[in-house]
Amino acid sequence: MEGTDEATVRAAVESGDSLPGTAGFAGRLDDALVRDVLGRYPLFVESGAAGGAVPDADWSADPTELADPDPVPAGHVRDADGTREVWSLPDPDPFSNPETAVEAVRDAVETSIDAVDADGLAIAFSGGVDSALLAARLDAPLYVAGFPDSHDVEAARSAAELLGRGLRVVELTHDAIERAVPGIVAATGRTNAMAVQIALPLYLTAERVAADGFDRLALGQGADELFGGYAKVAKAPEDPRVDADTVRGAQREVVATLPDQLSRDVLTLRAAGVEPVTPLLHDRVVSAALRLDDRMLVDGETRKWALRQAALGSLPEAVAMRDKKAAQYGSLAARELDRLARQAGYKRRMDDHVTQYVESLVE
Repeated sequence: MEGTDEATVRAAVESGDSLPGTAGFAGRLDDALVRDVLGRYPLFVESGAAGGAVPDADWSADPTELADPDPVPAGHVRDADGTREVWSLPDPDPFSNPETAVEAVRDAVETSIDAVDADGLAIAFSGGVDSALLAARLDAPLYVAGFPDSHDVEAARSAAELLGRGLRVVELTHDAIERAVPGIVAATGRTNAMAVQIALPLYLTAERVAADGFDRLALGQGADELFGGYAKVAKAPEDPRVDADTVRGAQREVVATLPDQLSRDVLTLRAAGVEPVTPLLHDRVVSAALRLDDRMLVDGETRKWALRQAALGSLPEAVAMRDKKAAQYGSLAARELDRLARQAGYKRRMDDHVTQYVESLVE
């Protein structure tokens, strides 16, 4: 069992508690396979495997070990009775007032970060509030990946200076991208452009971290989904990218995308030689985030309002309130992968030209 002990998982199955105080889990429990409600650990079963107890040869956390891997859905148990959902995200009442919300978020976030063992740990640092919280509270080196003129490199440098921390820059190049793409595709089984663009800075950062002798990489993953960091959440219900008619509803909608995202990211990082550490995805943080109402998530133009207010206890205001770009854009990985595709003859007029280019690199 990855993530926690079997006794905790068994109690969660019996009680139906979807957030039993862990950072996620997946694996075998007696004769069943289980995966936590947010899918924080990947778990695959051989497609077409017979019902009942699954032989060890027919399941794995690594899809490359199976002939035809099929993910076990998050929040599900697979046993002799088939695959069934046993956990779903709770829908608690919101906090009664903003002050209570901020205090609860601060306590959950600080407790989760402070519990991380810094031995063998490095931090993926972009200069935004999520990774800056890790940097402010953990004694571990900071790494940022990006092309020399990228937003992430500049933002990370300025934030590291405000925090009085050093920074190690992983400079992205076209050669590095072309070398990394086949490894990402092999690990994740994905060739679509967006998945590869997101994975590139993660993979190349992790490679450097592993080469420097660290085996764990802390990331601020989950904060955008949990705390209202996306424009499409802030603009609900007008934004056509979400179905929800409230900000809080849109938050839950994007939280539901985490299992697929996390599987991609965990597999990417493991392929590069490190184990991810994601304290902002601990159950106590998730529990607090699910109690935020619309204005606690997005207040006017300020996204992730409650998290930013909570972060003021650890960070300078200039860092806590800073906006950032998604990693694939802030690092310029998406732009430069597109450039490489066009240089290789895959023009933008072609259908999904970057995906076609990625597929050409692994043929």
